[in-house]
Amino acid sequence: MAQELGVPVCPHAGGVGLCELVQHLPVFDLVAVSGSLENRVTEYVDHLHEHFVDPCRVDNGHYLLLTQPGYSAEMTAETIAIYAYPAGTYWASVGAESTDGSASR
Repeated sequence: MAQELGVPVCPHAGGVGLCELVQHLPVFDLVAVSGSLENRVTEYVDHLHEHFVDPCRVDNGHYLLLTQPGYSAEMTAETIAIYAYPAGTYWASVGAESTDGSASR
Protein backbone atom coordinates (compact mmCIF):
# COMPACT_ATOMS: atom_id res chain seq x y z
CA MET A 1 0.00 0.00 0.00
CA ALA A 2 2.79 2.43 0.90
CA GLN A 3 4.67 1.61 -2.30
CA GLU A 4 1.55 2.17 -4.38
CA LEU A 5 1.18 5.64 -2.87
CA GLY A 6 4.91 6.42 -2.93
CA VAL A 7 5.05 6.77 0.85
CA PRO A 8 8.31 5.78 2.59
CA VAL A 9 8.08 3.32 5.48
CA CYS A 10 10.26 3.28 8.60
CA PRO A 11 9.81 0.38 11.04
CA HIS A 12 9.14 1.67 14.57
CA ALA A 13 11.70 0.61 17.16
CA GLY A 14 11.22 2.95 20.10
CA GLY A 15 10.33 0.58 22.93
CA VAL A 16 11.86 -2.19 25.01
CA GLY A 17 13.09 -4.85 22.61
CA LEU A 18 11.73 -3.28 19.44
CA CYS A 19 15.21 -2.51 18.08
CA GLU A 20 16.12 -6.14 18.72
CA LEU A 21 13.12 -7.23 16.67
CA VAL A 22 13.27 -4.77 13.75
CA GLN A 23 17.00 -5.22 13.10
CA HIS A 24 16.07 -8.18 10.89
CA LEU A 25 13.95 -6.09 8.51
CA PRO A 26 16.71 -4.14 6.74
CA VAL A 27 18.67 -7.35 6.15
CA PHE A 28 15.59 -9.12 4.76
CA ASP A 29 14.81 -6.10 2.59
CA LEU A 30 18.37 -5.95 1.23
CA VAL A 31 18.71 -9.69 0.57
CA ALA A 32 15.21 -10.74 -0.48
CA VAL A 33 13.21 -7.65 -1.51
CA SER A 34 14.95 -4.57 -2.86
CA GLY A 35 18.61 -5.52 -3.15
CA SER A 36 19.47 -1.95 -2.23
CA LEU A 37 20.18 0.27 0.77
CA GLU A 38 19.18 3.38 -1.15
CA ASN A 39 16.46 5.41 0.60
CA ARG A 40 16.17 2.84 3.41
CA VAL A 41 15.69 3.84 7.05
CA THR A 42 15.13 1.77 10.19
CA GLU A 43 14.55 3.49 13.52
CA TYR A 44 17.01 2.97 16.38
CA VAL A 45 16.66 4.06 19.99
CA ASP A 46 19.75 3.61 22.15
CA HIS A 47 18.38 2.48 25.50
CA LEU A 48 17.45 -0.69 27.41
CA HIS A 49 19.63 -3.00 25.29
CA GLU A 50 21.36 -4.19 28.46
CA HIS A 51 18.26 -6.29 29.23
CA PHE A 52 18.87 -8.63 26.26
CA VAL A 53 21.17 -11.64 25.92
CA ASP A 54 22.22 -10.68 22.36
CA PRO A 55 21.31 -7.00 21.97
CA CYS A 56 21.28 -5.27 18.62
CA ARG A 57 24.42 -3.45 17.62
CA VAL A 58 24.80 -0.36 15.47
CA ASP A 59 27.97 0.92 13.83
CA ASN A 60 28.18 4.19 11.91
CA GLY A 61 24.40 4.37 11.67
CA HIS A 62 23.90 0.81 10.44
CA TYR A 63 22.51 -2.23 12.25
CA LEU A 64 25.09 -5.02 12.35
CA LEU A 65 24.22 -8.63 11.64
CA LEU A 66 23.29 -10.81 14.60
CA THR A 67 25.93 -12.84 16.41
CA GLN A 68 23.54 -15.67 17.38
CA PRO A 69 20.61 -17.38 15.65
CA GLY A 70 17.09 -16.25 16.52
CA TYR A 71 15.28 -12.94 16.93
CA SER A 72 17.65 -11.54 19.55
CA ALA A 73 14.72 -10.87 21.89
CA GLU A 74 15.71 -13.15 24.77
CA MET A 75 15.90 -11.17 28.00
CA THR A 76 18.61 -11.81 30.58
CA ALA A 77 17.81 -13.96 33.61
CA GLU A 78 18.62 -11.00 35.86
CA THR A 79 16.10 -8.73 34.10
CA ILE A 80 13.40 -11.40 34.31
CA ALA A 81 14.10 -11.96 38.03
CA ILE A 82 13.75 -8.25 38.69
CA TYR A 83 10.85 -7.26 36.42
CA ALA A 84 8.67 -10.37 36.00
CA TYR A 85 5.17 -9.48 37.21
CA PRO A 86 4.10 -9.99 39.96
CA ALA A 87 6.94 -12.02 41.51
CA GLY A 88 9.90 -9.88 40.42
CA THR A 89 11.87 -8.01 43.04
CA TYR A 90 10.95 -4.66 41.48
CA TRP A 91 7.24 -5.27 41.96
CA ALA A 92 7.75 -6.48 45.53
CA SER A 93 9.54 -3.21 46.29
CA VAL A 94 6.71 -1.03 44.92
CA GLY A 95 3.85 -3.01 46.46
CA ALA A 96 2.42 -5.02 43.56
CA GLU A 97 -1.20 -6.01 43.62
CA SER A 98 -1.96 -9.43 45.04
CA THR A 99 -3.77 -12.04 42.95
CA ASP A 100 -7.15 -11.02 44.45
CA GLY A 101 -6.69 -7.44 43.20
CA SER A 102 -5.96 -5.79 46.54
CA ALA A 103 -2.74 -3.85 46.99
CA SER A 104 -0.09 -5.50 49.13
CA ARG A 105 1.42 -3.50 51.96
